[in-house]
Amino acid sequence: MHDSEKVKGVLLGLGADLCGIAPVERYAGAPAGFHPRDIFKDCRAVIAFAKRLPTGVLDAESCIPYTRANDQAVSEVDAITFNAALSLEDLGMRSVIIPSDDPYEHWEPERMHGRGILSLRHAGRLAGLGVLGRNTLLINESYGNMIQIGALLVDVELEGDPLATYEGCRPDCDLCIDACPAGALDGETADQQKCRPASMVTNARGFMLKKCYACRAVCPHALSVKD
Repeated sequence: MHDSEKVKGVLLGLGADLCGIAPVERYAGAPAGFHPRDIFKDCRAVIAFAKRLPTGVLDAESCIPYTRANDQAVSEVDAITFNAALSLEDLGMRSVIIPSDDPYEHWEPERMHGRGILSLRHAGRLAGLGVLGRNTLLINESYGNMIQIGALLVDVELEGDPLATYEGCRPDCDLCIDACPAGALDGETADQQKCRPASMVTNARGFMLKKCYACRAVCPHALSVKD
């Protein structure tokens, strides 16, 4: 078995704020077509990591700061993924990069429903980076839901990190569900057909803006998991 701590050190050294590992066996329940080995047949472990976002953007009256922070986080996570793949190659590992956002192939136009080649929020959960909230976002103990997730598939056996066991959402908390202006949340899934038109808006100048992120901002654990 390869040195898992050395592998995580590569990601952290490149700027990741969190990093964890899930042996591919943890993906036994993945949907057909979206298992790591559907992407890379030699995959033996999934490295998941995250970059935190500046939390002050949630307090801005304009959506522009949040849009820029989100776009920058996607760019930085993809850069970390790319450079980590090169570094892992130098260590003798083959890896396949997973985009932090797009492109992806699965698209159901009638439902406006897209799905990445690998669910990054589930990758984060299976690697011990956090727990899933009722807003469908991954919640980390230190950084809350203000994180952008990335992943790589590797062809070597690595020791997995323990799953997070802290509570992400109180059972009686419906704040994100009640705050969603599109009524897109039910506590388990997000209806993309309702969410997309409300959250992704092209303005008159042609800029794509992240107009709504209420489900993220209203969460009591948006910034960290508090006692």
